Amino acid sequence: MTTQTISTPLNSTPPGSLRQGINLLGAARVFVGRSLRQNLRDGEALVMAIALPVMLMLLFTFVFGGAIDRDGGYLDYVVPGIILLCAGFGAANVAVSVNRDVTTGAMNRFRTLPITSTTVLVGHVIASLLRNLVATIVVIGVGIVIGFRPAAVPLDWLAALGVVALYILAITSIFAVLGLLAKSPESASGYGFVLLFLPYASSAFVPIDTMPGWLRGFAEHQPSTPVIETLRVLLTGAGESAWPAALAWCLGALVLATAVAAIVFPRRLSR
Repeated sequence: MTTQTISTPLNSTPPGSLRQGINLLGAARVFVGRSLRQNLRDGEALVMAIALPVMLMLLFTFVFGGAIDRDGGYLDYVVPGIILLCAGFGAANVAVSVNRDVTTGAMNRFRTLPITSTTVLVGHVIASLLRNLVATIVVIGVGIVIGFRPAAVPLDWLAALGVVALYILAITSIFAVLGLLAKSPESASGYGFVLLFLPYASSAFVPIDTMPGWLRGFAEHQPSTPVIETLRVLLTGAGESAWPAALAWCLGALVLATAVAAIVFPRRLSR
């Protein structure tokens, strides 16, 4: 009598074992690449996200700068605020991209794949971070060409890069949540547009003490001001650093956006 045995291949892995971790990293990499390719195809939006802050920098420097600072130092004052404007304009596209994935059914199709579905959002956020860091470098480069003279040493540049990266992550996460909540790409763009005005009511373009009293309180206690002041100290050595408040605002916004996305994401896709 012969006994037949069935052997299990040595390289077989049970479902849900190490493959899960590999899929998580691999899926995140794929969706980051997907978002970057979408940005390259939508060249007009990418160009405007960089061109508009540069145009504002030229406008404020050469049109209003002489009236604000007759000594010619206004460019050094305004560049940190322009960096935040650039990050905001670049991150605003994420709300539209996320909402388009939801409303066209792409998110639901991704849920049928053997991946963690939230990596789609991670892809949008990380792609925005990379794209906006490049845009920030372009804006600083244009500023240097027209006369911006930073006094930062290498450690200051690294710290400034860290502050900008954290701010981009925070604001991009908020825009991603707005994309989940909105009913259409147009409404997602409209909701996010409100956030783009925060740097205007801050110390980005004029000192806060020149503002009327009712606006001064808001400008002093909104997220953009401590981030701008921290960048201004790191890049130019002028002003007073507010890095604890900047760090608290950015981390708080990031944690809040992550928590809201975790609640909204499965409910939004179940409709």
